[in-house]
Amino acid sequence: MNLTSEVSLRRFTIIDIEKVMEINKTCLPENYNSYFFMEIFKNCPDAFIVAEANSTIIGYIMCRLESGFSDFSRIKPVRKGHVVSIAISPNYRRTGIARALMLSAMSSLTSYGSSETFCEVRVTNEPALQLYKKLGFSIRKRISRYYYDGEDAFLMARPLLS
Repeated sequence: MNLTSEVSLRRFTIIDIEKVMEINKTCLPENYNSYFFMEIFKNCPDAFIVAEANSTIIGYIMCRLESGFSDFSRIKPVRKGHVVSIAISPNYRRTGIARALMLSAMSSLTSYGSSETFCEVRVTNEPALQLYKKLGFSIRKRISRYYYDGEDAFLMARPLLS
C-alpha cells in the first residue's frame, strides 16, 4: 500500500494523547508518560504531527527544538530540530507514512529556524536507517549503550534548507 488520500496528516492536539501513547507502547520499547509528550508539544507544537486513516490515529512524529553545536561544523552553536520519536502502527508500515511525517516535521522545523535536524536510531533498525538515508540523513556517530536495554544508537543528522 502507498500513502493515499485515505491517510491525512495534522497537528497533534491534547485529545490525541491516549492514542499516541498507545501507538508508542505498541511500537517502541522506549515509552514516555503523558507529561513528556505534552512538554515536547509545548516546545514545538507544529512539529508534533499525527497521521490518521479513517479518523483513527495510526502514527505520529514528535520533535523538539534544541541549541548546540552543529553536527556538521563545530564552529558555532545552531538551532537544531531533534526527532524525539516517530512510530507507525504495524498494519500501516512501509506505506510512505513515516516519510510523509518526516517531511512535514522537517518543514515545520525549518519554519522554527532550525538549520539542521537529527535523531537517534537503533543500529539494528534497518528500515528506519534506510528511510533516514533516503531523506538525506547521514550517520554522524555511534552512541554506545544509548538505549535502556543496552543497544547502541546511531546519531543521524541532515542540514535543513531554509
